Amino acid sequence: MRADIIAALTQGMIAIVQLRHRADFMRRRCGWLRLSLLALLALLSGCSGHQLRLLHPDGPIAATSLRLSVIDVLIMLCIILPTGIFVAISLWRFRAARKASYDPGFTHSVRLEVLMWGVPFAAVAALAYFSWRGVFLVNPYAPTALGQRKSLLAMPDRPGTANPLVIDVVATDWQWLFIYPDQHIATLNTLSLPAGRNIEFRLTATDVVNDFYIPQLIGMIDVMPGMRTKDMMRADRPGVWQGFSADISGAGFSWMQFPTRVMTQAGFAAWVAKTQAAPRHLDYARFRSIARPTIDLRGVTRNFSAVQPHLFSRIVHAAVKGATDTTPMFLTEHMRRDLARRAPYLSGYPHS
Repeated sequence: MRADIIAALTQGMIAIVQLRHRADFMRRRCGWLRLSLLALLALLSGCSGHQLRLLHPDGPIAATSLRLSVIDVLIMLCIILPTGIFVAISLWRFRAARKASYDPGFTHSVRLEVLMWGVPFAAVAALAYFSWRGVFLVNPYAPTALGQRKSLLAMPDRPGTANPLVIDVVATDWQWLFIYPDQHIATLNTLSLPAGRNIEFRLTATDVVNDFYIPQLIGMIDVMPGMRTKDMMRADRPGVWQGFSADISGAGFSWMQFPTRVMTQAGFAAWVAKTQAAPRHLDYARFRSIARPTIDLRGVTRNFSAVQPHLFSRIVHAAVKGATDTTPMFLTEHMRRDLARRAPYLSGYPHS
């Protein structure tokens, strides 16, 4: 009798100790969970609208791209979420402590076959359909997102599409030059656009491959030397958005940023008239001085008038013939030291 009492007391003490250890474990686990949630909130606190520009489109091309991305994510979640839930249920139902039944003769289940093959097939079919639609919606050369087409071969019939504003974009090391051939003007490191009018970009580079990107207005597209690529977009309201280089093209590419200023039609016309009176003119000789490798920390901008006709075509043909500029070693060897010493070549635009 005494032995039974001692054994019962011992088992009770063991149970109390186990419960205490389990409570401590749960407290520690909840503590780690709270810390994880706090860390996640701290990380998400930096996700402002300025950082997640892709989630705040301000043009039909960017809005269409975001909508297609959301559709793709939702379709993939139709696979990922049920799979994760099924795995969790299986782990819980067939855990060792539960001693679930085991059927060694199991070989086939129509229900499982339908789930494992039918759901992925439906997801792939949906992805294929929306990908096919997206190819035409955001096609750089003729995006249907800018207007409705009567056929795949016809241009959209929306007003403003038949007469887009043509802008030639030239990526140098490491600046952006924007030429308005019909207006005979050009800008350096700044882009001005009219609201409500379709824009047609013709893009090239002088030395290495680069990427032209305005996240809230237009998708990323390669800019290649000796080649001409095209892209189209429209901004429906005035504002200022940031464009930049999205490809590592050398030591100064991170400074290849440019403000994109969208104005009203009247404001754009006034800006064109003012720029056409700018004292600086742009011919091929001056362009060659601009194209020399330059690290521009201050984001210096320039306006040019009386742009030489067919300058963009000459730039493309020159790159085909091998007209490139070698990057001087001093631009990349001691940038940290030269920044501290305020070296002249890092203080701004060195050319006239």
